[in-house]
Amino acid sequence: MVRTTEPMSGAFARLIEANATDWQSYTQHRFVRELAEGTLPEAAFRHYLRQDYLFLIQFARAWGLAVYKSRTLAEIRQGLDSLKAIVEVELGLHVGYCAQWGIDEAALEDLSESRATLAYTRYVLDAGMSGDLVDLHVALAPCIIGYGEIARWILQQPFTVLEGNPYADWIAMYAGDEYQALVASELQWLDERLSALDAARMAALSTVFRDATRLEADFWQMGLDLA
Repeated sequence: MVRTTEPMSGAFARLIEANATDWQSYTQHRFVRELAEGTLPEAAFRHYLRQDYLFLIQFARAWGLAVYKSRTLAEIRQGLDSLKAIVEVELGLHVGYCAQWGIDEAALEDLSESRATLAYTRYVLDAGMSGDLVDLHVALAPCIIGYGEIARWILQQPFTVLEGNPYADWIAMYAGDEYQALVASELQWLDERLSALDAARMAALSTVFRDATRLEADFWQMGLDLA
């Protein structure tokens, strides 16, 4: 398990720096803090898990869009690998994890999307449809990179409790080597492409990143409000 973190550097870090307040509000949200402490109401976490299942379905659609938006074979392969990982692996794992929390697959199939789920997932898809592959990756970054950053942040906090914490498995999953390697790969992809862009293009992408980050924070708040 990863227990330390270093400040991000590179072109993507400039997006975080330009939206530092929103990024902190998302990555250090009260939902996250209470999850780290083990004090998050279980009803809030269950609601989050249910909606996250629906989120993953839309996330799969976003990677399908990434395949369509790709211009090179390498990009097509990356999008396809990500799509297959969600459909063939991650959704199955999520269903199994939900079962541990008393949420069976039939219940997941009957769910309706909350407004927070609709807002963020459709924003991501719209960013990809109206923009290019970089727009899509930037819109996805608060989720892909943010979850890794959140897990690392949790492990640094003096208030974090792991022993006896019902959410310790969730923390371990996103702090673990496998997910952190995915974050590193996505950061490298973004840094390579963002570093070649001019100030005007970066400003436009900063807006995409800001809005997506705010919508991710709303997803946490949904767990608290609608539990």
